[in-house]
Amino acid sequence: MPAGTANLLATNLGIPKHVARAVHVGLHGARRKLDVGVVNGERFAVMAGTGFDAIMIDKADSARKKRLGRIAYFRSGLDAIRAKAVRMTVQVDGTVWFKGKASAVLIGNVGRVAGGLTVFPNASASDAFLDVGVVTADSVWQWVRVLSRVARGRPDRSPLVDMTRGKALVIDLGRRLSYELDGGVRPAARRLEVRVKPRAVTLRVPRANRRANTGPH
Repeated sequence: MPAGTANLLATNLGIPKHVARAVHVGLHGARRKLDVGVVNGERFAVMAGTGFDAIMIDKADSARKKRLGRIAYFRSGLDAIRAKAVRMTVQVDGTVWFKGKASAVLIGNVGRVAGGLTVFPNASASDAFLDVGVVTADSVWQWVRVLSRVARGRPDRSPLVDMTRGKALVIDLGRRLSYELDGGVRPAARRLEVRVKPRAVTLRVPRANRRANTGPH
């Protein structure tokens, strides 16, 4: 049942926010087995990350979200884009894929975030892979360039964004940073160990949209 501020999992799966319609899906929808991600032993269904998104979520505290709703994320995002880039190494399936300074690492099990924006164009919640993106923007102007690509649905075409996919990731950070799982901030860490757990949870989704936003089966 959609019950959060952004309802990202429900949105990606086509589950309506209307309570009666969502209950109908829960009782009569198509059963789907979906992947989940695991970060340092804790599961997530939508996205996880450190840097920009974790700072944005942390600053959009409960009181501010209750008062402002989604606008709270916009205001906290303005603070997040001013954060300093961090030196990091990202291994994907046992191979070093990225090494350098970055201001955000985002790991997605699905592709869309709040506002219907697509950050991972090829993401699927049922392909046994996680999508990962590293953003190297280090100024407000560079973040504007990245976010303009996101608004057009093609962040992968930005020279300030690197993307790949994998089943297991290890992220070593130059300093301890908080990270987020499905919109919940976790204590600061120097290393994030990430893996996909295929077909880990069964949900009911709308029959008419059973193939939408979840990728191939």
